Amino acid sequence: MELRVALGLALLCSALEAAPTGPQRPRSAVGQFWHVSDLHLDPTYHITPDRTKVCSSSKGANASNPGPFGDFLCDSPYQLILSAFSFMKNSKEQVSFMIWTGDSPPHVPVKELSTKLVISIIGNLSSTIRNFFPDLQVFPALGNHDYWPQDQFPVTTSEVYNAVADFWKPWLNDEAINTFRKGGFYTQLFESSNNNQPLRIISLNTNLYYSPNKVTVNITDPANQFAWLEDILETSSQKKEKVYIIGHVPVGYLPYARNTTAIREYYNERLVKIFRKYSSVIAGQFFGHTHRDSIMVLLDEEEKPVNSLFVAPAVTPVKSVLQMESNNPGVRLYQYDLFDYSLLDLWQFYLDLRDANQKNESNWKLEYILTKTYGIEDLKPESLYEMARQLSMPHSTLFEQYYSNYIRPYHLMDPGPCGRYRSQTPSKEELSGIPQGILWKLMSTLTGISA
Repeated sequence: MELRVALGLALLCSALEAAPTGPQRPRSAVGQFWHVSDLHLDPTYHITPDRTKVCSSSKGANASNPGPFGDFLCDSPYQLILSAFSFMKNSKEQVSFMIWTGDSPPHVPVKELSTKLVISIIGNLSSTIRNFFPDLQVFPALGNHDYWPQDQFPVTTSEVYNAVADFWKPWLNDEAINTFRKGGFYTQLFESSNNNQPLRIISLNTNLYYSPNKVTVNITDPANQFAWLEDILETSSQKKEKVYIIGHVPVGYLPYARNTTAIREYYNERLVKIFRKYSSVIAGQFFGHTHRDSIMVLLDEEEKPVNSLFVAPAVTPVKSVLQMESNNPGVRLYQYDLFDYSLLDLWQFYLDLRDANQKNESNWKLEYILTKTYGIEDLKPESLYEMARQLSMPHSTLFEQYYSNYIRPYHLMDPGPCGRYRSQTPSKEELSGIPQGILWKLMSTLTGISA
């Protein structure tokens, strides 16, 4: 079966440093919500002269330039997470709700965690969010690290499912909590005072489909989530509801690997088939996991764009030792149409980690506004697919802008042994010197047109 999941734009960027600081659409017609993902709290993070011992998540590697808000080879210190939520709260943006797409514990060897510790970290961050936003509706999802051992999510009730269900009771109704206890997924209506048409949130446990999960190997429908999902979407279709799908591990192709799906291919095909069938009901899909800012467009069997999918960047700055670019923390604000819940725009914010550490203060900034950066009207699948077409054309000037944006707010690290930072934007000569074939290969990898 040929799957058409197009447009993986690793938007790690923006050319809009001088852009206005708040949305410009009439507030009466627009709703907003926050999206945070991959907090990855590392409780061991601390400043010490021995840089191999700054954090467990560096796995013994030398921290590059540790400071109060973290390091690019470490997961998040608590101070970084507090700064992210403080920025969101103090922004004074009027939001309807928040989605939180999982991964609270750090990237550390299995022996350094336990079920008890994983539960404790998820509980800590759930309480932190409630303390910052006591009156805000939050819709969370489990990430692949939100279990011990990581990735090994069961198909029946478990200690983790039950504990996390208790943490999330302030946000979810009884029906959602009872469903969650059985398999780590749920659905709930968000009823807005501004709209008679309700929005349904479906929080999937896509970790059940994740390739490293040995528990679900050879299980056709883990935890009966596929059957449950189709039943919910069929009911929503009959009731003329609109749906947002949220989850951690995304459907579709990874933004940094050729023709490789994030979940097992069989499960990916099942989900794509379901999402195509109910594309008129689904108004948007939101994931995390990859730590890469990327977008996908789902095409139907006739190759028409029918769904927009978004993968948010991470709050954690952790990156591979071999990765040249730094990985600044990010949080995201979406705008949606209050009438039909269609997505209108995306405001990406980031923290310059090196600058924050040097000044001992966090200054979160607007990174880009998607519609302005790429000259499109909204975030509907038709608009995003046209953007993908423009980017994929040989010698596209828009692609050059995309590539420049991909680098700009992120520090390049010298390949030498000292690992120094180079903060300037690549010159035109550097950019034009990249062979077009390499750029084309990059886009081919990111678009993942066929399996």
